[in-house]
Amino acid sequence: MQAFTERRSPGNDDALWICEHEPVFTQGLAGKPDHLLLPGDIPVVATNRGGQVTYHGPGQVVAYPLLDLRRAGYFVKEYVYRLEASVIATLAHFGVTGHRVAGAPGIYVRLDDPFGHAALTGPMPPDDPFRGLGKIAALGIKVSRQYTYHGLALNVAMDLEPFSRINPCGYCGLKTVDLSTIGVSATWDEAATVLAGKLGVYLAP
Repeated sequence: MQAFTERRSPGNDDALWICEHEPVFTQGLAGKPDHLLLPGDIPVVATNRGGQVTYHGPGQVVAYPLLDLRRAGYFVKEYVYRLEASVIATLAHFGVTGHRVAGAPGIYVRLDDPFGHAALTGPMPPDDPFRGLGKIAALGIKVSRQYTYHGLALNVAMDLEPFSRINPCGYCGLKTVDLSTIGVSATWDEAATVLAGKLGVYLAP
């Protein structure tokens, strides 16, 4: 991705890479070592994306949009909003309601009612900002010369145990879920196809 971005020019086409990784922890530029609790036999890779530590593994759809934001006509803040909107629309396709949490990029679901449509209301308790929520999608991006890379990860049907070896995205005790654990039976291919389609719609200029 970095090489692709470094050699880009305004005349190059954008791209969307959809993939599935072998087990790996990735640490963002601002990553703090103390958020990596017990990696064990899973490798840890330093990256130049934003954010803290996260886990990638089989059963997770990873999407890397490689866009020219100047051509798209919007800025980084809106880009992040559109990424999150793509995930929310993907979850809605499977009947799940996704939520944003202010100051914590990514998408979350209500653990007690992932299919309910009630919005999150009022500020979350400062001592437990994720009370009753589970994180189902993580974001970590990089923008260089107005070109984007890195991206997002949507948990579909994976071994969630490695998330217990870290403070996901830098938050101690944050519960991580996937579509399978909240009762949605979807294959990796199904989720990848839907997410790719939603990204194509929501990231369009």
